[in-house]
Amino acid sequence: MSATVVRRPRVPPVVVQLVRFGLVGAINTALTLAAYAVMVGLDAPAPLAGAVGWGVGAVNGYLLNRAWTFRGAARGAIPAARYVAVQVMGSALNAALVAIAVGEEHLPRLTGELAVLPPVTILTFVLCRGWVFAQAVPA
Repeated sequence: MSATVVRRPRVPPVVVQLVRFGLVGAINTALTLAAYAVMVGLDAPAPLAGAVGWGVGAVNGYLLNRAWTFRGAARGAIPAARYVAVQVMGSALNAALVAIAVGEEHLPRLTGELAVLPPVTILTFVLCRGWVFAQAVPA
């Protein structure tokens, strides 16, 4: 009787990184909303609460993506500044595309956000992989 070894196909590193990037994004969203809720509960103005929430999510995203998604990534001011630049660009692009989707295309607000979120996420992933955490490629 011979034993048959079944090998699972190897998942490409970029796919593993994309899944991890998405999971980090989900954690960031939860932390952003929690921080926002705490700030609102402390009677902070909504813009301040939003900024603090976004900041908490962004810091968490940088740390988790550097340590887990893009293991071995460079540390220091340059990758951190690049990460901030990518996040600001992603936020601005998201806002602009949602404005177009909701205003010119007349989509409901949530539908507009859901429509623009995938391409903006893919763009920020590509920039993080190829520029911010470039030394960590491949996983």
